[in-house]
Amino acid sequence: MASNEAGRVQVLVTGASGFVGSRLSHALTDAGHSVRAMTRHPDTYSGAGEPVAGDVGDEASLRRALADCAAAYYLVHSLDSADFQQRDAQAARSFARAAADAGVRRIVYLGGLGEDSDDLSAHLRSRRQVEELLGEAGVPVTVLRAGIVVGHGGVSWEMTRQLVAHLPAMVTPRWVHTRTQPIAVADVVRYLIGVLEAPEAEGQVFEVGGPEVLEYVEMLTRVAEIQGRRLVVVPVPLLSPQLSSRWLSLVTDLDVQTGRSLVDSMSNEVVVHDDAIRTLVPFEPMSYDEAVLTALGERARERREARAGRRSTGLRRVRA
Repeated sequence: MASNEAGRVQVLVTGASGFVGSRLSHALTDAGHSVRAMTRHPDTYSGAGEPVAGDVGDEASLRRALADCAAAYYLVHSLDSADFQQRDAQAARSFARAAADAGVRRIVYLGGLGEDSDDLSAHLRSRRQVEELLGEAGVPVTVLRAGIVVGHGGVSWEMTRQLVAHLPAMVTPRWVHTRTQPIAVADVVRYLIGVLEAPEAEGQVFEVGGPEVLEYVEMLTRVAEIQGRRLVVVPVPLLSPQLSSRWLSLVTDLDVQTGRSLVDSMSNEVVVHDDAIRTLVPFEPMSYDEAVLTALGERARERREARAGRRSTGLRRVRA
């Protein structure tokens, strides 16, 4: 992709305050690109890049946010509403039209792994639909498909961490034996940046994953081992998706609808079958254990900083 005289690409990042978007905005800025961080609340945005108001439900705001941008990262999706498929489809159509009208030359989208020949869950079908809709107005779309992204603040990772933290023994449904290929969030960001200026990535779909293919139950037990815990897993094959999602909402912070969306997707194997991205963006992805340790370290550091902030606030109040 062409850059300006300073070697910078003007890029819009949607979901800039989110799990992947916040990290991507920092990394793009560090790489010398000019970042517009789209948020519904620009006055309170404290991340990297220039905050710009925008909402995928407001097409006019998208046109303003996308003006003069050469590329745009689309990192928006819904899990917490029953009508997420309709909402995501409408948002993708609006974004595609706004990007075309603004003269954007490339959209980069982070979607989900899973074989089209498989009976994909509603969540993964929605991700596929968004891929298609983003390109309907003629802007080339580069798609990265990922499975579980491991990192502090990620929904799937938080579900894993909290299950291990809260339960010494776990009654599990059959989906714990589904295979997946988890990837560290830092590696997802490296791939997202790597495809930005690669002309051969335009209009292509890439699959991204870490170096290991694991069953969900292996992921859970590895997290427990890393933390010095003992986890007893008792499989119950007849535990329904509805009961599974309610169970998740009881023992984790997930709401029932988000839990249901994740549980439904866990019946689908999500592994990489084509690793062409490794040639285009060559580096060695983190192992699962390294990704887990990094995520746990980020959480511990955030908690320490929060405690220090509370103590500092308390001292100021006493001195006042």
